[in-house]
Amino acid sequence: MKKNPLAAGLALALSLVPLFALAHGDAHNDGRHDSDRVTLAVFGDWPYNQNLLDNASRLIDSVNADREVDAVIHVGDIHAGGQPCTSAGILPTIATADPGWSLAVYNRFQQFNAPVVYTPGDNEWTDCHKSKAGSSGAPLNELASLRELFFAKAGRSLGRHDMAVYSQAQAFDPAYPADAQFVENVMWRDGKVVFATIHMPGSNNDTKPWSGDFADPDAQAKESAERTAADIRWLQATFAKARHDHARVVVIAQQADMWDPEAVDANETDGYQSYVQALADLAEAFGGPVLLLNGDSHVYGSDKPLADPASATGQVYNTQPVPNLTRITVQGSTKAPAEWLRLTIDPRGKQAFSWTNVPYCADPKGSCQ
Repeated sequence: MKKNPLAAGLALALSLVPLFALAHGDAHNDGRHDSDRVTLAVFGDWPYNQNLLDNASRLIDSVNADREVDAVIHVGDIHAGGQPCTSAGILPTIATADPGWSLAVYNRFQQFNAPVVYTPGDNEWTDCHKSKAGSSGAPLNELASLRELFFAKAGRSLGRHDMAVYSQAQAFDPAYPADAQFVENVMWRDGKVVFATIHMPGSNNDTKPWSGDFADPDAQAKESAERTAADIRWLQATFAKARHDHARVVVIAQQADMWDPEAVDANETDGYQSYVQALADLAEAFGGPVLLLNGDSHVYGSDKPLADPASATGQVYNTQPVPNLTRITVQGSTKAPAEWLRLTIDPRGKQAFSWTNVPYCADPKGSCQ
C-alpha cells in the first residue's frame, strides 16, 4: 500500500502535542471561551527608513492605545532592501554596514504593551549580499545575529508584556534534531485560535544566488532545504495542535508573498512549491477557516489564492482547490499613509476574519506630520 505523506506527517506532528503541553501548558490561552474574539495588530516591512524609525512612537502609541489588541505580529523585513545590514561576525566592520539598526528595532518592539511576535524577512539576512544593500553582511552571519538578538529567550515572545509560545527549538521532532535551530518558528493558542509563524523569506525562499564575496552555493542550498523541510514540519505540527485542541481557526504569519506578481512573471516562485502544497493539503484537511498573513510585496490586498485552480493565483502552484484559505498582504510601511492592520478573529462568527487598516504616519518618506 502506498503511504500517504500527509497522514504520515500529521501522525508525526500529533506525537509532538504532548511536548507542547509539557513545555508550556496552554501558551497564552488566558482561559478564553470558544466564542471569544481575538484581536491583533499586524504589520511588516517596517521600519523602511530613518524617518519611520525616528517616528516609531507613532506606530507604537497607535497600537498601544487600542486596549483590545491581544498581540502584535511583525511579518518580517526590519529594513528596506536598499538599506545596509549589520556586518555581523565580520571585522573590521564593513564600511557600508549599519551595526546598530537591528538593536534599534528590537528596542522599539519592546515598547509595545502587547506581546510581539516577529518572523524574519529576507532583507535582514537573505539579501544582505546584494550590492543595493551595500554588500554589508554574510547571509548566514546575519541570520545567526537575528536569532541571538530577537530570539534569545526560546519560548518567549518580545514586547513589554511578553507571553509564552511554543518554539521549534524546544518542540521539535526528535527524528530531525537539526530542526532545533529554528527558534524563530513559534506557535501559540488563544482561545479557539491557533497561531504560528513560519520562517519563509522572499528571494524565492532564499534560492536566488548569493553574490560576490558571499557566494556559497552549497551552504545556501543546505540552508534553504533544511529550513523548508523544518517549516513544513512546523506547519504540520500547527494543524495537529489545532486538531488536538479542537481549535476552530488557524492563522499563519510569514514574510514571503508567494504570489507576488513580479516573482510570478520572472518564474521565481519554484522555491515555494513544496511548502504551498503542504499548506494546501493541511488547510483542506483541517476544513475550518485558515488565514495566511504575509508582507514582502508591500501592496495591501486580500484574496483566496488557492480557491480556484483556474485563477491567476491558482495556476502558480496547481494545487487542489482550497476555498477555506484566506490571505492578507499587509501594506508596506513606505506607502502613504503608513498603516497597521487591525485584525479580529471570531471563531464562531459567520465571517471568521474582519480587519481594517489604521493609519499612523501621513508621509512615511517625509516627516510623518
